[in-house]
Formats: sequence, C-alpha cells, structure tokens
Amino acid sequence: MCNAIRHRGPDDEGVFIDRNFGMGMQRLAVIDIEGGHQPIFNRIGTVGTVYNGEIYNYRELRAELSRLGHRFRTESDTEVLVHGYAEWGVELPARLNGMFAFAIWDGTRRRVVCARDHVGIKPLYLFESRSLIAWASEVKALLCLPEVKAKLDPQALVDFLKLGYVPGPGSMFQEIKKLPPATVVSVENGERRETTYWDLSFAPDTRPLSDWCEEVRTTVDEAVRGQLVSDVP
Repeated sequence: MCNAIRHRGPDDEGVFIDRNFGMGMQRLAVIDIEGGHQPIFNRIGTVGTVYNGEIYNYRELRAELSRLGHRFRTESDTEVLVHGYAEWGVELPARLNGMFAFAIWDGTRRRVVCARDHVGIKPLYLFESRSLIAWASEVKALLCLPEVKAKLDPQALVDFLKLGYVPGPGSMFQEIKKLPPATVVSVENGERRETTYWDLSFAPDTRPLSDWCEEVRTTVDEAVRGQLVSDVP
C-alpha cells in the first residue's frame, strides 16, 4: 500500500505492525526534517500516529501540552497529535488549526482513530468489511488489498461527468468511501463510532460592513502567517 502512494511522500517511509493492526507512512518532510519520522509514538510507546498535512497552531498546542506535563522529543507538528490525543482523546481534532488526515493507534485500548480536517483539504478513503477496516490517502493504495474489488459505482461516474468530481462520502468505486470533512471515526473492540466535530454556521450576523472588513483582513493575515511555518523552501 505504501509503495502505491510513494509519490506522495518521497522523503521518508515507516511502517508499524502490532498483531492484527498495521499502519504505514510515506512522508514529505516539511517541519523537523530529521526528527519527524513517522509513525511517531509517545515516550512509553502506547500511542502512535501517521499523518498527512500540517498543523498551523502546533506551537501553541505544544506549549499548552507542555504546561500540562507532556514532554516532547522532537520539533515536529506530528508529535503534537500523539500528546494531544493522550490529553483530549477524540476531542483533539476540534482543537487543531490546519489541513490534516491522520490515524492514531491507542495500543492500550487497541483502538484506532481516524480524522479529517474541517473542510476536507486532505483526503482519506475507507474500506470496511466484516473482517477488515483499511484507510489511505488515495484509492490506489486500497486497491492493492485482495479484499477490495475495483467495482465502478455507476452513480459516481454520472456525478463526475455532471459535476467534475464525486460528492462525498462516495468514491468512484462501490466498496470505497471518503471520510467526510470534520469527521472522526474510531474502532474499538469491533465497535465503530463516527462523530462530526465542526460545521459551517449560516446564522445571520448584523455587524456593520467595517467590522467585517477588519475581521477578514485580520483573519487572512493570521492564516498566511500560520502557513509560512516550514523548514524547507
């Protein structure tokens, strides 16, 4: 599966297997080039993650978690996910400002948690059957599995020809679905739970135009400043 998406992350790769669970990563190194190898685990090795994206407020979260007693070994934004999950559990994604799709393995509970960013910038595809749950950043990785059949979804083809894309949670294949934006799915002891942690608000706001102009200007400045954090050009 990793080989099928090597083009997404040519800088590094890593695989972790624990009995009937496994996760792998192809990394494009952006922050902490040397220390950000994935999967990355907490100090005692019970919680680990693979992750695609960038957390723009990771420095603020790192400072908060450090005050709560967490000790970091790297400068990577990825490690914030591990300690953030240990502190806040499945409430973690709501605290993140960024673009991300990640999987967290909780070895103590033998629980896997997958999440996608607020508006679905980063992709995450799922295959689920009675005996297997698998996920990947691209469909082609899932098609490597013998359990997954490449059966075209006729309605998805119609949607693609009409709209230029396939609306979620569908994909071009019958057995593969997209995890919706702002969604967390967890599996523990064979029980699957899915929750939404954020949604757009369309409530009326009667503030004057000048207030809106100032808020837009401030928000754009903050967004650009946050997204300039990088250790590479």
